[in-house]
Amino acid sequence: MGDETDLVAAVERSTDPEVRETFDRRVRDQAERIRDDIRSGRLDTDEFAVGMELEAYAVDTDGRLARIPERVFERGGCAKELGVHNLEVNSTATVFDAAGVAEQADRIDANVSAAIDALAAEDLAPALDAMWTIPPVGGTDAYLGGIEKRDGVTVAENMRHHPRYVALDNEILERSGGRITLDVPGATLSYPTILAESLATSIQPHLQIPDVDAFPAYFNAALRTAGPILALTSNSPFLPADCYDDDPDVIPATPHELRIHVFEKSINAGAPRGEGKVRFPSDLDRATDVVDRVVEDETYAPVLADGPGDPDDYRSTIREYDHKRGVHWRWVRGVIGGQPVGTEHAGASLRIEYRPLPTQPTVCDTVSVQVLVVGLLRGLIDADHPLTDLPWTAARDCFYDAVDRGPDADLAWVTADGERTADPETIYDEVFAFARRGLRDAGIADDVIDSYLDPVERRRDGAAPSAWKKARVRDAVDDGATLPEAIETMQRDYLDRAGGETVFADW
Repeated sequence: MGDETDLVAAVERSTDPEVRETFDRRVRDQAERIRDDIRSGRLDTDEFAVGMELEAYAVDTDGRLARIPERVFERGGCAKELGVHNLEVNSTATVFDAAGVAEQADRIDANVSAAIDALAAEDLAPALDAMWTIPPVGGTDAYLGGIEKRDGVTVAENMRHHPRYVALDNEILERSGGRITLDVPGATLSYPTILAESLATSIQPHLQIPDVDAFPAYFNAALRTAGPILALTSNSPFLPADCYDDDPDVIPATPHELRIHVFEKSINAGAPRGEGKVRFPSDLDRATDVVDRVVEDETYAPVLADGPGDPDDYRSTIREYDHKRGVHWRWVRGVIGGQPVGTEHAGASLRIEYRPLPTQPTVCDTVSVQVLVVGLLRGLIDADHPLTDLPWTAARDCFYDAVDRGPDADLAWVTADGERTADPETIYDEVFAFARRGLRDAGIADDVIDSYLDPVERRRDGAAPSAWKKARVRDAVDDGATLPEAIETMQRDYLDRAGGETVFADW
């Protein structure tokens, strides 16, 4: 009864006009302090630093989606996410140098191994995948649509019953007219909860920027790299198999990164693509724009912090701002707070959270993508590359074309000579050349750089995971399987390989 009361009370507090007014006032006050800290140099740091978030989902011995028992999280190694089947593995940030990047690889591997061990004790395994496609027992509709009403509050049965998640769910439902609808090639789904968002999982490289005055240049460059890098890494072309009828036309029509559509449509309350809470962000002019955007964003499910916070822990003094930043969903965003890596004095940092990338098939592939992202951003800015001369609209269109067409996307780039190009060979020559420059500037040896980048660089021929999945499904349909059967066969083949020692390029 206590949990039910807490959940209902949390939703009631989040909709209380006085709570919202107090929350928004605190956000404004905290934001003003952050702006002052940016201007004064308090968020400057001594070093670049890198980190990683990795999301996954759990499957049983048959490859079916499975609920993760609470005791798994008590064992350590992974954290909870929105769905009861979701988990997150993080690597604490390290200095962006040769030792720090090597430590990142070791930490990601160790933390994934710990999650594997914790789940194995329950006859489960983590799926390093970007969207689950083998439904749980009982089917996808029942699983994603199962809710109960508690004093007028919607509680999704398979959502973690954390007050924040439940409050967000009810806020978004209210704005969406009580239903979340996903209309994609081959399927139209409608649910009384945002739980469909838990279909999708991602990896999120982080890059701490030492000089906050340079932050807009890194951020704007990140936007222009998102399309080409997503085209190399796309990995979510299908919904769960039981969402489809036997229509093979779905195979060419479905987006390579259905994950992006699912997240945007689950949250954006019917807003057109490119609008709403989840979207491709616009360029920054000043570092303080990061703060302004959080303040100006719509408030969803506010929570008031208790007490003033610890002055030696920066983030604890900006808890309302930090809460609102957590629902400021953009495919690239700035994150403020936390003890800066590589800096001895007390303070905070400003970092890029690079969010558009799907979970990759193996730890080695994940590290390769992380190193590519951070190396490329550093290399572009170190070289004063003119990529940011690419119009923002071209970068946005390139990103969404990569969402739809994966490795076959129409790319957009400006070369080091200032020439506009759409040629994939020219673009990827520069992507990997400037990633190498950034990694060399971090003190990493050429042979080590090559070993890091090789797994993803070998995808330049169009062999992204999403293309592999589509090809396997097409082959199975051509051999007489129905579309749902073909998707499940492909997924089991994927799960047999994912998480292993063999990088995706060698599948």
